[in-house]
Amino acid sequence: MEPMINNELMKELVTFRKMLHANPEVSGKEYNTAKSVSKFLKTCKPTKVIENIGGTGIVAIFDSGKSGKSVMFRAELDALPIQEINTFAHKSSIDGVSHKCGHDGHTTVLLGLAIILSEQKPKTGKVFLLFQPAEEDGEGAKAVFADPKFEALKPDYIFAFHNLPAYPLNQIVVKNNSFTAGVKSIIIQINGKTAHAAEPENGLNPALAIAEILQESAKLSNNDPNRDDFTLITPVHVEMGEIAYGISAGYGEVRLTIRTWDEENMEKLTADIINCIEKASENHQMPITYSWTHEFFANQNDDTAVSLIREAASSLSFDIFQRKFPFKWGEDFGLFTQHFKGAMFGIGSGEKSPALHNPDYDFPDEILPVGIQLFHQISLQILS
Repeated sequence: MEPMINNELMKELVTFRKMLHANPEVSGKEYNTAKSVSKFLKTCKPTKVIENIGGTGIVAIFDSGKSGKSVMFRAELDALPIQEINTFAHKSSIDGVSHKCGHDGHTTVLLGLAIILSEQKPKTGKVFLLFQPAEEDGEGAKAVFADPKFEALKPDYIFAFHNLPAYPLNQIVVKNNSFTAGVKSIIIQINGKTAHAAEPENGLNPALAIAEILQESAKLSNNDPNRDDFTLITPVHVEMGEIAYGISAGYGEVRLTIRTWDEENMEKLTADIINCIEKASENHQMPITYSWTHEFFANQNDDTAVSLIREAASSLSFDIFQRKFPFKWGEDFGLFTQHFKGAMFGIGSGEKSPALHNPDYDFPDEILPVGIQLFHQISLQILS
């Protein structure tokens, strides 16, 4: 371990991480989290701190004062609407909200990097530390990207990591090309007409249109992660009518999530789903409307950026694992990798760690120094 990451620093970072864990805030409402992060950052004396970027987001800038490249590292501020079942001292104090994805740990890693950068300013160029809001609902990256305050930054490289349960503690998980799937959700509304249940012919019951949409969209699913044309369509919600036995339903709703490895396949799958909906509308003579939500672009890892991660991990003698296919979950960091050279990688959080989004999950503090060192080493490689 680098001498900069000593026991005293680790104790300070673990205390801060546990404070974040105990005080979680959902997407777009990370006001107190942002205040705490901002206060901590200012003790690290960055060249500049930009607040309220894309909502509650923050960017800390460490500028060498010399021309050169710029590198950005990103962490997330938000927690999830999940009730925690852990009983340890730092358990969530907010009912129905908890850090079940490890964003408290990701944020703390960036703060650890800020401490190192306060002691060792970059030799050339700039380091940007982005604390992003609202990753969980896919809105945060879009809001940050659209903010004029972000527009001026334009990093040469951008990196992020995610902790990965089921992988050995501190193992570095890398992959070229797609790292996580492109994901989005669709809300399909079938606008029929209620009638007496004894005379359904006097109304428009959405049942058969719903059945057709579910059956036809299922045929578009190819849940084989080894294939480049991987597609996955998952029904997440179906609603129809009321529990009233004298009424033939008049309204129905279907919600699906769709996933692919890249944007090209996502465009094709999107068009195929819309085709299914239009056919069902025509076949059943019923108006059907739809809208899209929770959109996550596929994380397209740049080859040079992945090489920089490998080189950094090797120089620190970390265990590296090459993953064969992308993760099926969405991560809105994908918006950044669509526009900048960058990469997301994983750090194993232990083979026995509860899974992400599980009510008993907690970020393992043992991986904090690994994340800090790896980010710092990447910055040295780019800016030295």
